[in-house]
Amino acid sequence: MTVKKDLEKALAAAESAKGTYATFAASTDEQNAQQMFQQMSQDMDRHIANINSRISSTAESQLNN
Repeated sequence: MTVKKDLEKALAAAESAKGTYATFAASTDEQNAQQMFQQMSQDMDRHIANINSRISSTAESQLNN
């Protein structure tokens, strides 16, 4: 499997996790749990940005070769 395909799979998983955490945050009344899930969702934003950056640099690298 290529690096790009692995990155795309990782991106899909990160986006799915972000959605799950956001859903959990919205569905709980417990303040501590809600804050935890919101933080986890925000953490996934950083993961998604990192993966997207790597996908872009991988695509640029392939264009230059």
